[in-house]
Amino acid sequence: MSLVEHGGVRPITAVAWTSNNSTCPKGFNLISITEDGASANFTRGFAMKSGYYLCYSKELTSGMLVSDIQLISDKDSIPHGYCYIAEHLEQKASVSKKKRICIRIVPVGSVETAVLDIKLTAKSKMMLQHYTYVGDINGYVLWCRKGHFSAPVPQAKPRRVSLDLRTLSLEQPSAPQPLRPSNPPPPLPPSKLSQRRQILHNNDNVDKPADSSIHGITALDGVPFCLHPKFDIQADSTTPQLNSQLNNIRIKSLQDIENEYSYTFTVEESAAKRTRPSLSIGGTSSTE
Repeated sequence: MSLVEHGGVRPITAVAWTSNNSTCPKGFNLISITEDGASANFTRGFAMKSGYYLCYSKELTSGMLVSDIQLISDKDSIPHGYCYIAEHLEQKASVSKKKRICIRIVPVGSVETAVLDIKLTAKSKMMLQHYTYVGDINGYVLWCRKGHFSAPVPQAKPRRVSLDLRTLSLEQPSAPQPLRPSNPPPPLPPSKLSQRRQILHNNDNVDKPADSSIHGITALDGVPFCLHPKFDIQADSTTPQLNSQLNNIRIKSLQDIENEYSYTFTVEESAAKRTRPSLSIGGTSSTE
């Protein structure tokens, strides 16, 4: 491998025919002079004013490259996987079909060896170092140089960060608060609310879902929870009857319950001890 190849020379990605610089595609290099100083204009015959040139490109935008180049005659069939080079000519101009250049185009990542350069010479006796002889065409000799190449490493595109620094804060955001009904019921007077009722009311609000969807709405939303004044001991001191009933409740012990509901099963026991009556048949008594 030469030093140029080791340095990472880009491979040839396309080869074409062109009439002049005006018809040469963008990004292509036109070969106008051979390596031995002659004009590289391919003419079809004697006294023909118009001609055509070889041109090549090394643009890797398409992701394809030329892995091989060959010359075939008009009687040969094109090899499998090859194609004829493109033609970018003026109107009524054409290329000789006696010998044609065909190339093999493959994806960049599929091979490690590719055509790195092509050159022309006008004298077949001249040899080019590090180049491979391809063939003769219309009095010129086509040479190519193959070698390893380094596939381009994809680079990340720079991103435009448009953050507003004024909105940045080192403080942690506070947790979202649960939603509350937009029209809560009017609160009752403080004198009528007991501590137990206040705790139940708070627990009821916590258990409700924090979303406002239809799944989080029940029939009891908006209905305040409160005890009937008859059962509210701490409501006021005007309910001595309820207090007296509560004070008269007697808690029975286990022995009291056994004494009150004691059952000795004496009736069942006496019935089990009774003997069965005997029957007398023909003056003889028998017990069945």
